[in-house]
Amino acid sequence: MDLEKIRKKIDFIDAEIVKLLNERMEFALRTKKLKENIVDAKREEEVFGQIRKYSQGLIRPEFSGKVFDEIIKESVRLQEIDQKLVGFQGEHGAFGEVAIKKYDASLVPIPCMEFIDVFEGVRKNQLDFGLVPVENSLEGAVTQVNDLLVETDLSIVGEINTPITHCLLALPETDYREIRVVYSHPQALAQCRKFISRNKLEPRPFYDTAGAAKMLSKEKPRAASAVASKLCAELYNLEIIKENIEDTDTNSTRFILLSKEKSSEKGDKCSVIFSTKHQAGALFSVLELFAKAEINLTRIESRPIRTDPGNYAFLLDFQGSDEDGKVIEILEKTKEKTSMYKFLGCYREAQR
Repeated sequence: MDLEKIRKKIDFIDAEIVKLLNERMEFALRTKKLKENIVDAKREEEVFGQIRKYSQGLIRPEFSGKVFDEIIKESVRLQEIDQKLVGFQGEHGAFGEVAIKKYDASLVPIPCMEFIDVFEGVRKNQLDFGLVPVENSLEGAVTQVNDLLVETDLSIVGEINTPITHCLLALPETDYREIRVVYSHPQALAQCRKFISRNKLEPRPFYDTAGAAKMLSKEKPRAASAVASKLCAELYNLEIIKENIEDTDTNSTRFILLSKEKSSEKGDKCSVIFSTKHQAGALFSVLELFAKAEINLTRIESRPIRTDPGNYAFLLDFQGSDEDGKVIEILEKTKEKTSMYKFLGCYREAQR
């Protein structure tokens, strides 16, 4: 290996160290939700004991101790700040994180493996909020999230519409003419079908767009690329070969913000879930209430109730405030006409 290659290896290791430190701080912030005091002397002694044990080879225990003394100080500093944690599904760089940064840059994005982990993190007070996608302009409803909404006791306190723009990413040392394979989530691959076909690339499905970018950065497969967000290029030190490779520029996803508490702000959009009896005109009688009151419905979705086979829940979004007398009256009448009813929340409608 020549000097330049060794330095590139060192740069990569340095970047990985910083990423791991950031991940450690995220878990430190989550522990704050589960303990009474920020400083835990017994736990700190356990950490230093482990560090001394792991300090082998070139690393002296004294050096490791100094490094981790600073790490723990920074961890305490971050825990003392009242930062709000918001969970999203996927790895760092996923479009959920892009949406969080757009919605409120002061929120701390916390990656979760599955959508259920986002819901449970909020429910168990490990996360202040959760951000999940409910519908995509091209693919329609995100069924798993809508099923979880039927079952949850969490409230919707906000929403955001995020344009989905895909980039072709590759390792910095890759010659774009040698790329033969592209990794990404199946939906992302489908949304870039024309570009992939035109460039004679072999699409390979991956569990997550950001996960594909992370894998590319770590495993460095030859002649490979990934379809992911622009943010992934920054996070995983990848080169953007081509931006906006999606087949259509009308692709966007609507995300909702979940909380255990109702929104403290006055909203202009509401969401409810209800089910009706199995009889002719039951659903129509509910929808008619909104039509006669001239309340604009922005979405209606039906999902089978998993705990009650054969019955369906209807997810309804409409423009209006739960402080408006007309809306209050319609919701009361809806409650009377339905066999199951749940008010999910009133929040500010996102700009399109």
